[in-house]
Amino acid sequence: MSKHRVLILGGTTQARQLATALAERGDCELLLSLAGRTATPMAQPVPSRSGGFGGAHGLAVFLKAGDFDLLIDATHPFAARISDNATIAAQQTGIALFALRRPVWERQPGDLWTCVPSIPEAVAALGQNPRRVFLAIGRQEVSHFEKAPQHSYLIRSVDPVAPPLAVADARYLLATGPFEEAAECALLAENRIEVIVAKNSGGAATYGKIAAARALGIKVVIVERRQPADIRAVATVEDALELADHLFSPEMKRGV
Repeated sequence: MSKHRVLILGGTTQARQLATALAERGDCELLLSLAGRTATPMAQPVPSRSGGFGGAHGLAVFLKAGDFDLLIDATHPFAARISDNATIAAQQTGIALFALRRPVWERQPGDLWTCVPSIPEAVAALGQNPRRVFLAIGRQEVSHFEKAPQHSYLIRSVDPVAPPLAVADARYLLATGPFEEAAECALLAENRIEVIVAKNSGGAATYGKIAAARALGIKVVIVERRQPADIRAVATVEDALELADHLFSPEMKRGV
């Protein structure tokens, strides 16, 4: 019996978990694709590749050349470009596609959130008065905050910010989640943080800072997700496995 060939667009904890679960079944040949933005990515549980495809057309060519049966978009919720390319490539090739997207964080009683649609608007939301800011948005877009040099910044990222932010007061913390609430409370208190800037990534691994801000009464500027592509999506690894089974069923393959 031939195995189902599956390409997973990854880079998230859920992508690793899904790849591991599919590999353990034994009926899939898997390839996990990473964007290549992390200098030292974690070891992966299945064969993997790193880097882009050359846009939607390049991804479509790759899918056809690899004779893939299923494309799963399990990228970071803010990786909008690759998600758009995946949608277009699936349409061009007729290959089945679904997304594994963790739900957004929802505002809870006690949260002091200012919600904005983009990083530039998060910069503006900090205001003119100097504040002690914790940037928890990764390293890709921190340069936007050079437009607000009056603030003091604590910047946490997996890889170093290069070049460093061109502001008078910026400190850097290299760390990889998950981050627990108690440790986040200690970090925020020790650094006398007045406001956090975070993306609404969802999931448990980085929620600690949100819970800590609520506990300490610290304001949070939340960058909301862009409206996702209109494709079938599931929220959990378990749901993804169930949907994959459905798509691999003889009835689906016959178009029933």
